[in-house]
Amino acid sequence: MAGEIVFIGGGNMGRALLGGLLADGTPPERLAAAEPDAGRREALAREFGMLTAARGEDLVGAAGVVVLAVKPQVLKSVARGLAAHFASTRPLIVSIVAGITEADIDAWLGGDFPVVRCMPNTPALVRQGISALHANARASAAQRQQAEHILRAVGSVVWVPDEAQLDAVTALSGSGPAYFFAVMEAMEQAGVALGLSADVARRLTLQTALGSAVLATQSGEAPATLRAQVTSPGGTTQAALEVLQAGGLARLFNEAIGAAHRRAGELARQAQD
Repeated sequence: MAGEIVFIGGGNMGRALLGGLLADGTPPERLAAAEPDAGRREALAREFGMLTAARGEDLVGAAGVVVLAVKPQVLKSVARGLAAHFASTRPLIVSIVAGITEADIDAWLGGDFPVVRCMPNTPALVRQGISALHANARASAAQRQQAEHILRAVGSVVWVPDEAQLDAVTALSGSGPAYFFAVMEAMEQAGVALGLSADVARRLTLQTALGSAVLATQSGEAPATLRAQVTSPGGTTQAALEVLQAGGLARLFNEAIGAAHRRAGELARQAQD
């Protein structure tokens, strides 16, 4: 029998969620995954010990939750292929597919489905992600809890009251890891330019980033307060920050995240065509 929670797609994020659920104590017999790529499919079965198939249609008949984890450009055809198998059931649909609205997912599946859209980010791969969730009106409180349980397996969750806000989430936290990686890359290069070895520059950069994130998380202080605490008047940190401020750091991030937000909307419209 197929699992109670069926994943459609076994790529990196689907794999991370499956691994997180198993680590949290979900028995493998409650899970199943459809993945057309034979290599990925065999790896999922071998590593996680759960049922797999090439087609979602072969797994979803008894599913209580179906997690959509495919690329946006194929979701329409995938959902329409599954629709006939939901003629007598209305499982909870959890989508981690960027840009595709709850209304479109519901329509492609045949209508009247509880749908929860989620926007996770790549730190989910090490169970340190954060996901924003929004549920349509058909999702019950219990189903919202089910969706939250799945995403909590790879990190923290927040709920947003308006589905349209998920584009802002995509721009801020969905793409956000790349912004931090770009800053780390620049800091490493600056350290090497000052004479440090590449290894030492990287280790200093990575631990500084990790420690700063942990401090910000655990202290409960606003970033502005923490920045002020480490900035002595006339000191080295102030000299560095003055350069960043003169270069328009806040303005650049505002423009960059705004550009990501606009692109998220464009990609959503393209995926619906």
